[in-house]
Amino acid sequence: MTLLKAEDISVQDGKSTLLEPVSLQLSPGEPLVILGETGSGKSLMAQALMGTLPPELHAKGRVAIGTQVLNPGAPERFRGLWGRKIGVLPQEPWLSLDPLMPARDQVAETHEIVRGLRRSDARRQAMADLAALGLAGAEARYPHELSGGMAQRVAIAAARAGGARIVIADEPTKGLDAARRDDVASLLLSEMGETGGLLVITHDLALARQLGGRMIVLRAGRVVERGATETLFANPKDAYTKEFFAADPECWIPRPSAARGGPAVVSARDISLSRGGKMLFSGVSLDVMQGGVFGVTGPSGCGKSSLGDALLGLIGPDRGTISRRPGPHPHDFQKLYQDPVSAFPGRRTLGQTIADTARLSGARQGDVENLLDRLGLDAGLLKRRPGAVSGGELQRLSLLRVLLRNPSFIFADEPTSRLGPITQARVIALLTETTQRDGTALMLVSHDAALIRHTSDTVLTLGVPGNPRPSANAFSHRRVASGLH
Repeated sequence: MTLLKAEDISVQDGKSTLLEPVSLQLSPGEPLVILGETGSGKSLMAQALMGTLPPELHAKGRVAIGTQVLNPGAPERFRGLWGRKIGVLPQEPWLSLDPLMPARDQVAETHEIVRGLRRSDARRQAMADLAALGLAGAEARYPHELSGGMAQRVAIAAARAGGARIVIADEPTKGLDAARRDDVASLLLSEMGETGGLLVITHDLALARQLGGRMIVLRAGRVVERGATETLFANPKDAYTKEFFAADPECWIPRPSAARGGPAVVSARDISLSRGGKMLFSGVSLDVMQGGVFGVTGPSGCGKSSLGDALLGLIGPDRGTISRRPGPHPHDFQKLYQDPVSAFPGRRTLGQTIADTARLSGARQGDVENLLDRLGLDAGLLKRRPGAVSGGELQRLSLLRVLLRNPSFIFADEPTSRLGPITQARVIALLTETTQRDGTALMLVSHDAALIRHTSDTVLTLGVPGNPRPSANAFSHRRVASGLH
């Protein structure tokens, strides 16, 4: 029995074809993985199957869900299926969560409205769902009080709560550490069982390998290869698929360590930090040096983002001191946000926002064009609003905007979490090249330990108990310091 069958699904933006016709089917108990770089059309295909494309885009084709046949060009007919027959895990958890509701109520609402549970039972089940995802104790937190990985897990719990047999997961492990990624993969497979359907959109090679099933590889809106996931990993035929697999950070050549002697741009001494009454870490000392890359890694919720916010002066530490070298202009310290959707005004075109930054920074049009080229971005994206581009494209545009500022310090919070391996390698190369050429100090945060290990001059690992007074000094190459969880 086929749960979902899609025939010749395509997506157009006016006369431009963003996704060439793709056909697929979803069978019970067999995951289907759509693998590809950001901008390859993965999310567009998922949105066409759900009837959630932005209004300026148009889909064609045929979608059959059980005995019901739908036209993706008439998305209003899909609404009755949401939560009941099809559940979706969106790529951007911040867009799917109500900012005025705590985590428990986000999940309980679906149990109550879609499944028809009594309110008390819905709240009890929501608590159990969150605990199963490692969120016990976070039930009363609002979305802005959650880390990116925690928000993603709340979104997963809410999407599962409706009991839909078909789940479409768009980058479900974005921003999660390896342990949480494996937990989410196991959870999705468990929920699918032998009778459910699971379609996963991802660029995460480890996730694709763990899910198994079948796989379709997309590039620039076109299918380049398809087959059993295990077979494709063992023997890829297409040159692009081979390049994609080879770009995994585990295969990178370590970056040469920066020379010693650069002055510290920002320093911390014996700092401790807590949020929501929970101690994140204590006794951390560090120096981020001019022209150096300082890497920070650790599990979701361990305080990586909070550490960066403290160094930027956005929040204060509970104890200890932080010093920042004065810069030549008021925007000398810049942050690359983990969720770029929160960094762009939704009602303005991307071009308008970038033009404002260029004007305030004294940048020339040629500077914008050069960065667009270096980041692999089409200039036509600047005509769109943030909601009409992929998460990976928006992430690279965030980097472009920060680089236009010529900052002395960049706190890059998971700057490649939405990028496939090939684009990720290009973006990291640009970031590290900028630090060396311009003498920028870079603090690079990532859940990917291999990326941090192969890129950074110094590594600080948070979330590992057992060391009461961790410290890290820049340019002590590859030395790992541990913080308290």
